[in-house]
Amino acid sequence: MDYYVIIPAHNEAEYLTTTLDSLANQSLRPKKVVVVNDNSEDTTGEIIASYIAKDDIFHTRPISSSAEHMPGSKVIQAFNCGLELVDDTYDFIVKLDADVILPLNYFEQIAKTFKINPKTGIAGGFIYEQNQHWEWQLNHPMNKQHVRGAFKAYSKSCFKAIGGLKSAMGWDTVDELLAQYHGFNIHTDDALKVKHLRPTGTAYNKKARGLQGQAMFAMRYGFWICLIASIKMTLKQKNWTAFTDNMKGFFEAKKNKVPFLVSQNEGVFIRKLRWTNMRRKIST
Repeated sequence: MDYYVIIPAHNEAEYLTTTLDSLANQSLRPKKVVVVNDNSEDTTGEIIASYIAKDDIFHTRPISSSAEHMPGSKVIQAFNCGLELVDDTYDFIVKLDADVILPLNYFEQIAKTFKINPKTGIAGGFIYEQNQHWEWQLNHPMNKQHVRGAFKAYSKSCFKAIGGLKSAMGWDTVDELLAQYHGFNIHTDDALKVKHLRPTGTAYNKKARGLQGQAMFAMRYGFWICLIASIKMTLKQKNWTAFTDNMKGFFEAKKNKVPFLVSQNEGVFIRKLRWTNMRRKIST
């Protein structure tokens, strides 16, 4: 199967070499890798150029967006710029972070998943990060059916059906909700262990953390689902400010009439799906 990989990169010189090596050495190599150099001030550009010089799968597109790291809008805007450099002749497309190490059979297995089950819309492995003892340990959300935004692979039919990726906080949740709305399945493979070199969330600023509630509003969760999700997040993080930031963001978004990311019918489906999943977890 043919696939493209798009990597948004902003000041990734510390990790990028390892990521590109793991792509170049895949047992099933990508048709094209586009590294979007987003306003980097370090040697990211030089690293990309060195890989382009020695391997024709690598390509780049320099862009100049804001230097401020905001989850969602910045990274997906960069992804969409990279998307303009690929054509329509692919079986699946990948949004990849610039700070991961992939198993060498990673995309061979992902391709098998899409080929065996055409209803799989989004696929990925599990994320591992180093603890204080330099040991690699699982750092995946409680929802094991969620594919982390650091390495999301989309079948062509799914990617087209959901209209690509939303340039907003919550993009890597709304994509899976819309995939299910359109009848696709989410597949996670716990045998595919991806090493994440930068701990999750270290680059997010306080303003970004406050956008969680806004994202929940934009996905049409409604008050009660947002409330329950905020409580769960607070308990998981053991941080009361997560609750207050989320709820404040939700009500501010409602007051300011922030545009929804999904249609009214999609919102009905999303709320029903969320309630069904919550009831299932309570009963097990």
